[in-house]
Amino acid sequence: VFHGRILARRVVGQETRYEVEVKARYRQRFPLVSREYLWVPNTCGCPALGEGGDYLLMATRHVNHEHTLNRILLPEHGYARPWTPREARLVLEAARHC
Repeated sequence: VFHGRILARRVVGQETRYEVEVKARYRQRFPLVSREYLWVPNTCGCPALGEGGDYLLMATRHVNHEHTLNRILLPEHGYARPWTPREARLVLEAARHC
C-alpha cells in the first residue's frame, strides 16, 4: 500500500504501464524505490489513473515462475483511490492494527 503520483501512462502490448513517483509507503511487504512502474493487465484504463494525479494504491509484487519477471501489479479491480489526507489517515490507522 502506497501513495503515488502518476507521471506517465503507456500501453505496452496488452497491458498498461504507469510510471509512478512513490510519495509514501504505508504497508511495505516488498521494497519500493522513489520511481516505479506499475502494471495493469489490460489496456482499457481500468482502474482509471490520471497523469499528475495522486492515488492510494494497493498493489502486489508479481514474480513469474522462472524469476525472469519481477514487477508491481495492480489488478484490474484492484484498490486505487484518489489520495486525500483522510484516506492516508485511515490507512495508517489500519496498518497499526494489521
